[in-house]
Amino acid sequence: MAPSGARPPAHVCAAFGVDANAAEPLPGGTAWRCGGIVLQPAADKAHAVWLARTLAALDVPDLRIARPVRATDGRSLIAGWRANRYVSGTPEHRHDEAVLTAIKLHQATASLPAPDHRPAPGDIAAIADGIAWEERDAEIDETKGGRWFEILAPARRPVRLPRQLVHGELFGNILFDGEAPPGIVDFAPLLRPAEYGAAVAAVDALAWGDAEPELLRRWAHLPEWSQLLLRAVLFRLAFHALHPRSTASALDGLRAAASEVSELL
Repeated sequence: MAPSGARPPAHVCAAFGVDANAAEPLPGGTAWRCGGIVLQPAADKAHAVWLARTLAALDVPDLRIARPVRATDGRSLIAGWRANRYVSGTPEHRHDEAVLTAIKLHQATASLPAPDHRPAPGDIAAIADGIAWEERDAEIDETKGGRWFEILAPARRPVRLPRQLVHGELFGNILFDGEAPPGIVDFAPLLRPAEYGAAVAAVDALAWGDAEPELLRRWAHLPEWSQLLLRAVLFRLAFHALHPRSTASALDGLRAAASEVSELL
């Protein structure tokens, strides 16, 4: 595996057909841009292979997908590095567009297969997702979000919608570039109802994107919306409580989102 923050090695760049000297770090992570290609270390080989296959299969009108790039020998992973096409843009607070992007994306992922590998034993997102959907039991630290989790959890009711592949981290992985279609640069897989991805994006926008509470109400026509919002905020509360680098400011945002979701139950 490539060390975090490391520059892509010359032999990796050569394998993907780019010049190592042209590599420039992208802000906010471990990715490096080499012209029209982005190189990024892959912590999980099985996930990286699945991700390349999934992004290659996605065909969504009006969305720009960061298509995977294969090395000259056909592999999607070289010495712990993966590559995809560069998608221009930056994260922006275009909240309704983010929710609409989730809906469009998950119409396309309905026919795609789930990952053929299990999450790593310590995968915090997978654990938090299971807790939110009553498939796992865990202690939630009261000082890190557990109090709101305890207040909201009894309101859970059965959700009778089919499961499919959904993106559990969409809000942070959408790039906007003027009037260009939204760009998707990664995919964090969950197996939940299609509208759940939109619910997580809406909760994230409220918690950390300065969205107005009315955002939640504008999308209330979606099936089981209040229950999906409830599970989305429980997911985020559990994730925050379990994450070793969670912050007080992030919890403040989650408390505000939890309060607004509670008004819709």
